[in-house]
Amino acid sequence: MNTPHPTDATLDIHRLLDEAFAGVAMSPERQDLKEEIRANLVARVGELVDTGHSPTTAARQAITELGDLAPLLDATPASGRDEASAEWARHRVRPAPGFLVRTALLAVLGVAGLVLLVLAATDIAVPSGWLPLAVAVVAVAAGAGTADALRQETSISYPVPTARAAGYGLGVALGLAGLGAGWLHLTGAGLPWLLGGALAAVASVVFFTYLGGTQTNRHKPWVLRMAANHHLSDRFSEDPATAARFGLYTAAIWLVAIAAFVVLGLSAGWAWSWLPLLGGTVVMLLTLARMQFGPRPSA
Repeated sequence: MNTPHPTDATLDIHRLLDEAFAGVAMSPERQDLKEEIRANLVARVGELVDTGHSPTTAARQAITELGDLAPLLDATPASGRDEASAEWARHRVRPAPGFLVRTALLAVLGVAGLVLLVLAATDIAVPSGWLPLAVAVVAVAAGAGTADALRQETSISYPVPTARAAGYGLGVALGLAGLGAGWLHLTGAGLPWLLGGALAAVASVVFFTYLGGTQTNRHKPWVLRMAANHHLSDRFSEDPATAARFGLYTAAIWLVAIAAFVVLGLSAGWAWSWLPLLGGTVVMLLTLARMQFGPRPSA
């Protein structure tokens, strides 16, 4: 008497299980569930074949005994991409029309100021009194746009409080004004422009350091749930004290770099004054790499 080969039953199980999972959004968790079910079915089919069932009959009976897969699938998360897409669609917030109009107007003003500065840089005659105005327009437009953007609710974040948003906008405006004043000095303006630009840049760094060190979570609960489920975190979000220390280190680095920039420019010449800024950038990046990706302290 010929006994059916167990491989026949195994092949039937593979086919029937694939049919049962057809159209199901897969994830690593659901793939593990499928393989666990497959192993259990193979074992069950072996028992049925040993009692005299044919491989095909044993496979179909094992699938029937398994029952409805829906409860098991509902208890197992779907693919991360599908879950994220569904959450995004459910919590999507469209930009306010007024915000889009304001952003467009500020962008036009900023571009107009940049055009004047570019024309002056290419030796096209531009009235000298227009250049400081162009720098101010670019700085104010960028700062106002930043503050306005932070005041908007988005799909993933709540709006920033008005005072903090204004602080970020002021920091952007001061930073750009400092750069613009330094550029005006390089194109022939007096030393007060350089000193004023340096002070504006330092004030910008101080603003951003304070705001960054005291920033609290703005993300909505669904984003935090997604991040927790997918382990999307970094050293600064896990350890606010480390983030605050990095902000203080950054402020100290740039205060020294800007002071060295001014001193070196006045003593050795402006051709070499950029070296402290380069050094400050390198030190800040190394500090960031060390604090963000360095070894974690033992608990």
